[in-house]
Amino acid sequence: MNLFRNVVFIAAIAGLVAGVVLACMQAYATVPLILKAEVYEQAEGGHSHDHAAAPATPTGAASGTAMSSAPPAANSMSAATPAPAVAAAPAEDEGWAPADGFERFAFNVVSNVVTGIGFALILVAVSEFAGGIGNWRQGVFWGLAGFAVFTLAPGLGLPPELPAMPAADLTQRQIWWVATVIATAIGLGLIAFRKSLPLAILAVALIVAPHIVGAPQPDSFETPIPEGLHHQFVVAVTLTNLVFWLVLGAVVGVVRGRFTGTATSLRDSFA
Repeated sequence: MNLFRNVVFIAAIAGLVAGVVLACMQAYATVPLILKAEVYEQAEGGHSHDHAAAPATPTGAASGTAMSSAPPAANSMSAATPAPAVAAAPAEDEGWAPADGFERFAFNVVSNVVTGIGFALILVAVSEFAGGIGNWRQGVFWGLAGFAVFTLAPGLGLPPELPAMPAADLTQRQIWWVATVIATAIGLGLIAFRKSLPLAILAVALIVAPHIVGAPQPDSFETPIPEGLHHQFVVAVTLTNLVFWLVLGAVVGVVRGRFTGTATSLRDSFA
């Protein structure tokens, strides 16, 4: 029970700090781009596409858009909801979305903190099998690994998407995303902790395999979103997620190192 409590405690602090940092970065780096995309989406009006526009909110940090570390999710700002070729539904029929301003920012903070705690739990639990994260420097390396697994590798096939951009079937995207994350994590683990040429070859094969298969693609790439705006969004999301993972790993290392002291594992700490 102590071990579980310690893991949750460290993850909660790291997730809180990293989530708030990410939300602040998104407010300046990604949300303005999303709002610009919403203008194009509203101007398009859903008349020239076989999609009815889904409610677009910058809370995509928890759904694989502004925070591409999370798997693709329905009703996110990254894609439109498949529907017959009709105009977008009236505003009163759309799902709830936070109002612009403080409400939207606060909702984004909560979403990012919850997501951050979840990723921190994974980071702490996995790192304990390798001896734990003893300081912030080790945490940075673990954060880079998390970035590679949850953001970089999936993003090569499924880059972050703005509102009104086409997307493949949701289930297929989620399956590919999960498979890519698992394969990349196993591959990096084999490279880092198993000094064997055959295993290294297997690791490379695992990392490359999802990209050889290829991510699911939409039937049409027609979109009112300018290519330059999408490029800016992809860069902004990637950089903000990089900082998020670096902060997450560093805080885990600091908190764990502070409270474990000379103990070699969390099981022996907090006594």
